[in-house]
Amino acid sequence: MQTTASPVRLFCAAVVVATVTSLPAGPAAAQGGAVALASHRAVYDLKLSQTRGKRSMQSVRGRILYDFSGSVCEGYVLQFRQVSQLDNGEGKVAISDLRATTWEDGTAKRLRFNSQNYLDEKLRDTVDGEASRVPNGIDVKLTKPNTKTVDLTANLLFPAEHVRHIIEAARAGKTLLEAVVYDGSESGEKLYDTLTVIGPAIAPDAAKPTDAAAGKAVLAGMTRWSVTISYFEKGSKTGEQTPIYAITFELYENGISRALVLDYGDFVLSGDMTTLDIKDTKPCP
Repeated sequence: MQTTASPVRLFCAAVVVATVTSLPAGPAAAQGGAVALASHRAVYDLKLSQTRGKRSMQSVRGRILYDFSGSVCEGYVLQFRQVSQLDNGEGKVAISDLRATTWEDGTAKRLRFNSQNYLDEKLRDTVDGEASRVPNGIDVKLTKPNTKTVDLTANLLFPAEHVRHIIEAARAGKTLLEAVVYDGSESGEKLYDTLTVIGPAIAPDAAKPTDAAAGKAVLAGMTRWSVTISYFEKGSKTGEQTPIYAITFELYENGISRALVLDYGDFVLSGDMTTLDIKDTKPCP
């Protein structure tokens, strides 16, 4: 079990009579729309909401820590951790602990990433590297798990860049957004085809939150949207596609997310925001 945030990354919904938008990647696209992402620290408590398939779970509980800061001029730093306790009901309980840190250039020219994946307190995987945009694509230099250089297509988005594109699409009244996303996860070589389904705008005075977002002055007058992002194996275009995983959440115009639903196929987790600290962001010089 693994996730990043990409966000947080994590089902596919078909929308009839909708506008499908595929946005170009790169620095020019990243600066469009003047989307300002808020520096904030959020904690989400996870619990099992649904099981299905052969690998059903008896219980799952856990927590996500999402600490995001920065600006377009200094870049964006994300410190992410997800700890989950999974009980399959057969006397086996596993503890999954994913830790990830990324820095993304404000114009989406570079992405530095480092992650460790623990299972029952034993390190299973680690990835460390940097991706840079070059004239003909993306150059990825890995130091872990192995020292290696990987060349990727230029037509992809980095995580914060992806969030900005989703907000821009939502503001424009779009309902679907397709994009190839790279976040340095897995072995540091993996690309994901993503489909984002954007629901109607939720007015500030409608369906008022009762979680940690409640009472936050910064959010009180802000529009939000229900968003579902589905992740697929890159290039798997044959037949009806099934997402690897999907995440549904309410996304504010400043990038803050609440009411998480993480769908791993065999089971689904809900994430309730229990803590939200909105931090000051230094203005660009």
